[in-house]
Amino acid sequence: MNLIPGIDVTSGALAAQKMRLDIVAQNIANAQTTRTAEGGPYKRQIVSFETELVKRTGGASLTTVRVGGITNDKTPGQQVYNPQHPDAGADGLVTMPNVNLAYEMVDLITASRAYEANLSVVKNSRNLAMKTLEIGK
Repeated sequence: MNLIPGIDVTSGALAAQKMRLDIVAQNIANAQTTRTAEGGPYKRQIVSFETELVKRTGGASLTTVRVGGITNDKTPGQQVYNPQHPDAGADGLVTMPNVNLAYEMVDLITASRAYEANLSVVKNSRNLAMKTLEIGK
């Protein structure tokens, strides 16, 4: 039996936001990668969320969030003239990854704040449970 059912909901959200943070960090790390194992420049990845039903025994079901999928961004990368680059075409243009660092930093801050908010819910729920247990002393 779980004394704090809200933690079940929050744990799913924490896992989803952690995955989002990992993907944003991967996007930032590969912002200059012009050659991948698949060929071509790195493609920015996007995390999408979906709701998930958390079934509980002896109580109402709750919904949480989980990662629905990770997809590649379809926008084309910028063409940069750099004839000395090893990945430059015959015309001297290099296709760069479609990663915009400003967007990634905003996404990083948003995911970080959402993670902190969910962590705060866990801490407050734990403190509430501890205070409840102290009542019986």
